[in-house]
Amino acid sequence: MDGKVLARIGAIVFVAVAITATAIEMNRKEEPAENGSSGRPTAAPADPLRDELLRCQALGEAGPHDPDCRRAWAENRQRFLAPGARPTERLPDPPQAPRVLEPSQPAAGR
Repeated sequence: MDGKVLARIGAIVFVAVAITATAIEMNRKEEPAENGSSGRPTAAPADPLRDELLRCQALGEAGPHDPDCRRAWAENRQRFLAPGARPTERLPDPPQAPRVLEPSQPAAGR
């Protein structure tokens, strides 16, 4: 068989598979998202202290110099350290920085 003919047949098969996969994906029905699967209430009561702590977290290095942030942290400490008191909900974790491999560390799988 000639090389050009084989390349054309391969291209035709590739295009046919791509069209078939596209048609199947377009006809697939989306499944409804599960609400409440995380176990957390979806409509939590508004907590102004939580909102203030999130704002202070977003300030970064300017947070310790902001008097409103100092007041919010003091109130949070008082709530947390009060006898029998526990926070109702944790603050979200900050995004993790990407891990950088040191040159002396071997990469996984080598």
